[in-house]
Amino acid sequence: MKILVTGATGLIGKAVCRTLINDGHQVVILSRRATQTSPGMTAFRWEPERESPPVEAWEGVEAVIHLAGEPVAARWTNETKRRIRDSRVIGTRNLVAGMKALGQAPESLIAASAVGFYGDRGDEVLNESSPPGSGFLSEVSLEWEAEAARAREFGVRVAHARIGVVLSPEGGALEKMLTPFKLRLGGRLGSGRQWFPWIHLDDIVGILRHALMTPAINGAINGVAPGIVTNEEFTRELAGALNRPVFFPVPEFALRILMGEMAEVVLASQRVVPQVALDKGYQFRCPNLRPALDALLKS
Repeated sequence: MKILVTGATGLIGKAVCRTLINDGHQVVILSRRATQTSPGMTAFRWEPERESPPVEAWEGVEAVIHLAGEPVAARWTNETKRRIRDSRVIGTRNLVAGMKALGQAPESLIAASAVGFYGDRGDEVLNESSPPGSGFLSEVSLEWEAEAARAREFGVRVAHARIGVVLSPEGGALEKMLTPFKLRLGGRLGSGRQWFPWIHLDDIVGILRHALMTPAINGAINGVAPGIVTNEEFTRELAGALNRPVFFPVPEFALRILMGEMAEVVLASQRVVPQVALDKGYQFRCPNLRPALDALLKS
């Protein structure tokens, strides 16, 4: 199969491309900078907020995995929030417009979204049929998914992968967490009672691949592990995996001073379950946190 991937230079995108190539697929990537690629990959330049992808990039493409978006892990100024929104909403709008203009559109679009869709929901159990919440990321995710869903109007199957906190030895959230814990400065955030929807990198890649290869998956699919924990439990397990004590809980007011509005992300409680992935036969490699952390830290 020939598969077009956006966001291919990010943490998830690089792992997705490696997996697809190892599976024997051809990969086309869209990037702001079309650089040297690996065997089995072809790159085209694309400015997602300004234009549709180049027509030549679509030749023979049968499916799309759309992962492009500005990172959210930064202090949210008005300009940062604009980039977060526009890179997802306008970028997806331009991608779908490019698909629509083709004589023959790809069969499927697996589009990233985020568990931020659900907002801050306390102890409520959230599956793919749960309604959206409130707040900036919820609003962005709702618009993001609506733009991707437009592809259904011309016969494309669309799956929205609502991705949680991805744990990887290659960077991302875990890398940022390790230093304070290694220095014996790690601790829970706020009350620690908020639910922490994590997933191992191998499993989010696996879920995206499963959504790609499973025609029955149409609509939302939560990209989280089934063994969800609270922030306090996550803190305890990470400290244990590193053989470090847990000290210095970071109070909510300090997080709000340090992070501004983005503190809502780490303080939000989202008890998300991967119901669709389980119902559609996905087998998690790392369903529980401690074995996942042990494997990640060894690697």
